Amino acid sequence: MARQLSVFLFGRKAGILRQEDGRLRFSYDQAWLTAPEAAALSQSLPLRAESFDDRASRPFFAGLLPEGDLRDRLAKILHVSRQNDFALLDGLGGECAGAVTLEEGEEPTAAQLSGPHWLNDEELTRLLETLPRRPMMVGEAGLRLSLAGAQDKLPVLAEEGGGRLRVALPPRGAPSSHILKPEIANIPGSVQNEAYCLTLAAACGLMAAKAVIHKIPSSGRTFLLVKRYDRLHRPDGRLDRLHQEDFCQALGIAPEYKYQNEGGPDLAACFGLLRSAARPSAPEILRLLDGVIFNALAGNNDAHAKNFSLLYGQQYPTLASLYDVMCTAVYPHLSDKMAMKIGGKYRFDDLFPRHWESFAQSAGLSPAQVKKRVLQMADLMLRRAHKLVYDLTASGLGHDILDRIAALIEERCALSIKRLKREDP
Repeated sequence: MARQLSVFLFGRKAGILRQEDGRLRFSYDQAWLTAPEAAALSQSLPLRAESFDDRASRPFFAGLLPEGDLRDRLAKILHVSRQNDFALLDGLGGECAGAVTLEEGEEPTAAQLSGPHWLNDEELTRLLETLPRRPMMVGEAGLRLSLAGAQDKLPVLAEEGGGRLRVALPPRGAPSSHILKPEIANIPGSVQNEAYCLTLAAACGLMAAKAVIHKIPSSGRTFLLVKRYDRLHRPDGRLDRLHQEDFCQALGIAPEYKYQNEGGPDLAACFGLLRSAARPSAPEILRLLDGVIFNALAGNNDAHAKNFSLLYGQQYPTLASLYDVMCTAVYPHLSDKMAMKIGGKYRFDDLFPRHWESFAQSAGLSPAQVKKRVLQMADLMLRRAHKLVYDLTASGLGHDILDRIAALIEERCALSIKRLKREDP
């Protein structure tokens, strides 16, 4: 028996997602196809009257869901199979990345929406303690929240004023404003690490998601609040959803294949996607280049294709702000391989000028321009790495890991400058 969910984009019904014999099928609504504001859900799902089969539909819709162990825990709580994308979307798809929501019937109207319940410190501490056992707070008070990735995190509403932070779970049908990230188990200083890397990226001129560390006074628990780039924060406090999709979704690659060594996109495919989707593409290409270089120098070995996204807001998509940036190379128990090769090499220590040149050629870039930008970025990061550690420590939000991260970044920047300024051995 076929089951179906209505798929809404910007609050309007865009199509129907069906499960037929365990497989997904998506079709656009005829009224949506003829609407002046009609837009495609994805580069991989262009507007058309014909439906899309499981092979075409699944990369986008599965890409809205959590991954790995997080997906396993959610499936157990919902009493569904971890492979059942449709059932997981049915349980979680009320608030997703971008402007997509999925409902069994119609979206709740404004009159049906309730106001937020702002959590006090005790409730916020309890939420942080509960999150590992109940990811996305699934099943609580009718919440249906979803974010891609394998890390415990939660879409929330957050407001700061008068020196005080207020946090609430988004009521049914309402958009969230921030992503709350607690400390990752077995990754000491993960909160400070991500805040540091994103702040360093912004200090080096990159468009990066704004991340702020917060500490609950009564419990001492720390967490990261990342402002959502896929939400329009209006001056009057209203929130509008902006549509986005990650590069795997746009390229039609299922999330379990996000790593290049598992058949996922390489950097050439990422640059090709941006070149074909954005207009004008040159500024976006340069921003992506900066992101690739920054991730390499910062030791973010987990920068796979789902960590880059297209943001839809103008006539053509643009590259979304840099997000999910963390120095993973500082942790000995994590992989020392980059998620995507640079010039045929997975390990940073193996990168010489010829590999940056090879990467440039495969991505359709000027080798001279790429090497010049690596030198510029390395110089910027060298000058800012340790000062930022001092600033975070002085604010009372530092961590021992930050000195090690800064030292690793300085070592990588110095090595890159040395290699690029001399002949390749």
